[in-house]
Amino acid sequence: MWSQFVLGLLGGMGLLLFGMQILSESLQAIAGLRLKVILSTLTKNRFVGMFLGLVITVLFQSSTATSVVLVGLTSAAIITLGQTLSVLLGAGIGTTITAQLIAFKVTEISLPLVSIGAMVVFFTKRLKYRQYGLAILGFGLIFLGLQIMSDTMHPLRDDPFFQHLMVGLENKPFLAMIIAAFFAFLVHSSAAAIGIIMLLSIQGLISLESGIYLLFGANIGTCFTAVLSSIGSSRESQRVAAAQILFKLIGVLILLPFVDPFADLIAMTTANPGNQVANAHTVYNILDAAICLPFLKSFEHLLNKIIPEKKINKAMLAPHYLNEELIKSPVIGIGLATREAIHISDHISDMTFDILKVFRKHDPELLETMMEKEKYVDVLAKETSQYLAKILRQPLSKADFNRCIGLMNIVNDFEHIGDIIEKYITDLAKNKFKTSYDFSEKGWQELGEMHERICELIRMTCIALATNDLALAREVFDTQPELIKLERHFRQRHIARLREGSQCTEETSSIHLDLINALLRISEHIKNIAHIMVADSLEVDVDFANVSAYQQDYEKIDKYSANL
Repeated sequence: MWSQFVLGLLGGMGLLLFGMQILSESLQAIAGLRLKVILSTLTKNRFVGMFLGLVITVLFQSSTATSVVLVGLTSAAIITLGQTLSVLLGAGIGTTITAQLIAFKVTEISLPLVSIGAMVVFFTKRLKYRQYGLAILGFGLIFLGLQIMSDTMHPLRDDPFFQHLMVGLENKPFLAMIIAAFFAFLVHSSAAAIGIIMLLSIQGLISLESGIYLLFGANIGTCFTAVLSSIGSSRESQRVAAAQILFKLIGVLILLPFVDPFADLIAMTTANPGNQVANAHTVYNILDAAICLPFLKSFEHLLNKIIPEKKINKAMLAPHYLNEELIKSPVIGIGLATREAIHISDHISDMTFDILKVFRKHDPELLETMMEKEKYVDVLAKETSQYLAKILRQPLSKADFNRCIGLMNIVNDFEHIGDIIEKYITDLAKNKFKTSYDFSEKGWQELGEMHERICELIRMTCIALATNDLALAREVFDTQPELIKLERHFRQRHIARLREGSQCTEETSSIHLDLINALLRISEHIKNIAHIMVADSLEVDVDFANVSAYQQDYEKIDKYSANL
């Protein structure tokens, strides 16, 4: 009996975890960049954010998957810590839907779901429909795995050894919590752990009180996957992982002294043991969200104190050429700001040259180096813009005024290139690291050609800026539109490969297309810099006939530079 139990449990759990994996991956592929857009725009309201977390977790069938996605988005600075907190609370509620589905015996439709999903996968060549088929197949495998485990556990009700083991756990609730937390961490899913707890309860192997202790541990254990995914990433993403643990611990600590009355309350909702565990899981997460939601701002401040920003040696990040004492000599000050802009361009060109190398070598250390350079560029750009704003307050000729405004725009465009690399390209690289598939040979050729053209443009722009070569800048400006046509051509060729059914192309499709688009966006900022250099005059909302009067309005100048 025990050999059958072990094999049935392992086999059922394997189907369960595999189903959750393909369901989560297929739904994330279907959502794509739309998920990032939705999260960044709709999470500004805490109630909308909580509802969004609930919906996403219902789709992914895993609060762990949702939290890992949130860690990645905050690491890429796409959403903030404040926006993330409400989504995490909603994710806790969303993961209870799976338990409710199991409680209402949706497992009985597992085989029809598997057959429908498999037929869609095998009989369609379109990637979009295959992803939907995989999602259906994933749902079916989840419930099929639970059904197999349920059938396997049924004979254990009469086994003396197992009964003694369960009684031992009932007498040691904290040990039960630790075991459940460790198991939820191993399988990377609280839903899977809760499902097994429900099965134990349905078979009469544990009491409702023991089930509550076990689900407390499972809710805490699932948080550690997000903690692991945040290691080595930004402080913001580490705060997200810490927030999830903090929320779960608060709910457990509040309910822990009241487990018996809480169990009595849950027992009044239904007589079915499986439904009781599912209801306890749901009530716990709703109560946790209700307690924490009004205090999200306080939690944000607390997390910022617990995990402060890294102390940066400002001397190492200081600009090389700016001198505050020479601001009153505008011509010299503008020259120094120009040299600092060239310094910024050197770092941006280094980051741009390394883009494809990161994808080819799967090198996280090189990616981290790029991120550090981007932080340095942010500091340099901010200091240079503030320096130029101070120069604008001095008496200037029209030509010098135009040079200041032009330099501010050039620095701004360089900073935008760094932001594209930090917020989008590094995120694509991390996604690429997670997949075992590579770009197709033709895909690599297209990316290589696009990247080579971008590198050549930025090299020409840096030389033009350093030597004031306006002819070279004009060549950059005239050449960039060709990249728009090239990007469109590569996109069409990529879609053609998808129609042919190339597996590598299918698996890396979104990363490939997003990377080409990010390179095109970099080229647009390069074009902007070249345009500023060759333009006869800057189109700014300033009355140049009365420049000195405008310069005396310090507040307007500061506001204008801040907007840039």
